[in-house]
Amino acid sequence: MVFIVRILFRMEWVMKINRIMLPLAAIVFICLYPGLASDQSSSGTDQQAGWYVYETPKDSARLVESSALGSMQDKSSLLIVNSNGQQSRTAQDVPSGAWVELQLTAPESGEMQLLCLYPTGSAEQVLGGAVEKGKSYTVWQQAGLQGEYELWFTVGSAKSNSVKINVSEEQVVMEAAAMPSGASFGSGGMLSKAISSAPQMSYNSAAAPAMAAAPSPSIGFSAGGAKDINNFRENILQDYLPLPTDVTYEGLFYDYYFYTGEAKECKKLFCPSYSYAVSKDPFSMQPQYYLSVGLNSGMTDFKRKKLNLVVVLDFSGSMGSPFDEYYYDRFGNKVEQNDGESSASKTKMEIADESVVALLNHLNPDDRFGMVLFSDDAFLVDPLTSVADKDMSRLKSRIMEIKETYGTNMEAGMEKGTALFDRFLQADKSEYENRIIFLTDAMPNMGETGDLGLYRMLEDNADQGIYTTFIGIGVDFNTELIESISKIKGCNYYSVHSAKEFRTRMDDEFDFMVTPLVFDLRLKLDAPGYEIEKVYGSPEADQATGELMKVNTLFPSKAEEGQVKGGVILVKLKKLSDQESMRLSVSYEDRNGVKDSDQADVVMAGQDADFYQNSGIRKAVLLSRYADLLKDWIIDERTAADKGWKIVPSVTLTNGIVIPIELGEWERQSLPLTVSEPYPQLFGQFANYFASESQAIDDNTLDQEEKILKKLQGYSGPAIDKDAREEGV
Repeated sequence: MVFIVRILFRMEWVMKINRIMLPLAAIVFICLYPGLASDQSSSGTDQQAGWYVYETPKDSARLVESSALGSMQDKSSLLIVNSNGQQSRTAQDVPSGAWVELQLTAPESGEMQLLCLYPTGSAEQVLGGAVEKGKSYTVWQQAGLQGEYELWFTVGSAKSNSVKINVSEEQVVMEAAAMPSGASFGSGGMLSKAISSAPQMSYNSAAAPAMAAAPSPSIGFSAGGAKDINNFRENILQDYLPLPTDVTYEGLFYDYYFYTGEAKECKKLFCPSYSYAVSKDPFSMQPQYYLSVGLNSGMTDFKRKKLNLVVVLDFSGSMGSPFDEYYYDRFGNKVEQNDGESSASKTKMEIADESVVALLNHLNPDDRFGMVLFSDDAFLVDPLTSVADKDMSRLKSRIMEIKETYGTNMEAGMEKGTALFDRFLQADKSEYENRIIFLTDAMPNMGETGDLGLYRMLEDNADQGIYTTFIGIGVDFNTELIESISKIKGCNYYSVHSAKEFRTRMDDEFDFMVTPLVFDLRLKLDAPGYEIEKVYGSPEADQATGELMKVNTLFPSKAEEGQVKGGVILVKLKKLSDQESMRLSVSYEDRNGVKDSDQADVVMAGQDADFYQNSGIRKAVLLSRYADLLKDWIIDERTAADKGWKIVPSVTLTNGIVIPIELGEWERQSLPLTVSEPYPQLFGQFANYFASESQAIDDNTLDQEEKILKKLQGYSGPAIDKDAREEGV
């Protein structure tokens, strides 16, 4: 019994000692490491304690002198402070979109530069201003995407301590849905907007490898706008009915090489050549008159400029759907695919991430790169800084981690991407090319959802020398929206079928894609006997009048053995009289604003159908008729489906292939592939004509169009045979 009492007495004594020693130890620990005690962050109570706010602060965009913080225990020169100014930290967890207040104390007088190291490994100046030694200043900064952001400042040779702001994934997802109306994701601040100019810095140990920019031995030109019709092909392959805008003439032409009819050597930037044809419509057998404009160049030392490149990437909810399915079919109207076809496919987001990483491999150390994400609003992922100063491995890893979320506000993405160029607009335009590459499925449902807002923004950008490339992702990519805005100066667009295919295309065409060379091309036709009826091969085709054809932009294009990829624009003429001669006057300006012109006389020479001056114009006529037939069919099928009517074909044996009249929101749902009567017969008859012409032209690459015609001619429902689908039949 006595033994037990002694044990209890000793235990009570030890507990008393612990009660005394633990608080003493805590006090000693706090005294030795005051920063750790001040840095403890509990996100559940931090908003109430004033460590961050959602409402945009009054002085959010400037440095403000302050004397209220001089009594703090922590004498670090840079601190995160709470709203009452009585507490400070050097690390803070912050929800995305929230604002935090920083206090800095100047160690000397001079020009202060506040710097941020992003999760991608890139660093840049985010704020600058004059400070005086010993004075304190405050500045508000806004949190962006998930990750750790490190900030510090310099004044002259002095450098401050750093503070860290950590944005967690859970906070981005959970907090965003409950954001008050005054909150603004990434609309300003250190983590979302760069202010003033960035100093020359190098923070990475592994710069991007230099890409060889070998001069091209020979180039021609192709028109801006679409650079393929992959979205049309993918919809047919997956048994969906395409949109009329999935088939563009310039996109179809860019799939092929054309003899341009160049009669003499070109010794300047642009030399148009002209060819003519008289050809019977394959259905009505009526003669039709055509003139082709060959897009030749005498440039033999092509090399792109240095590049300021900003990627704007859509990570909205629709990007999470499989590449070969329509996202908005989940809300009804779903077209069932064969079992196993879509389950193994990648999402649009995964393909987009891989495509951006592929683009990075084509940048040189003296290029600059920046990146923006957008969903319901926009976020800065990586500032526009020199590629040589970036940790490319870290940047690529960050990009591959991007997942989809929320709605689609394309205008917000374009606006933030444009803002990254602000400090470079006064740079020497003869040295740097400015381009935005915008990757999206083009289905906006927030902000400005029409094309007008984007159109005006892109026009303003083009006026300032910032041009845009759209890259469409997914089988449900909305070409209707992008086709309407890609008419703008310097614009082009591609469709991504797979990341592997895209990498291959960029290996061949990246430098061409980002380098417009000819602007504001105007062709005037002085021909009493003819007028322009239709222009094929340019996105500005609807801007043609009876006497004038306009093309906003020409991009360099591969030339091989006298043929140019996409190197022709076809003009369909309406014959007014028997006067066969015509004078063609062309004017344009180069990328430095230097104007030039050219003039030529052409005589149709009273030829009867069928006459083709060369195989280039013959191929262009064949492909233009093919595209017209496809568009007429798609328009007729969609009109009948919308109205519940029986199809009324635009194409008949009497009228032949007519010029399509396209109908003029973006949240695109699928329609099942349908080929109504009499189109199977029309496709069959046209397929015979197409095969005969292909043989005469001697171009085996036209086989892909014959396969499509064969499928449409005999189509009666979704293909059962998976192998047939994979072969593109």
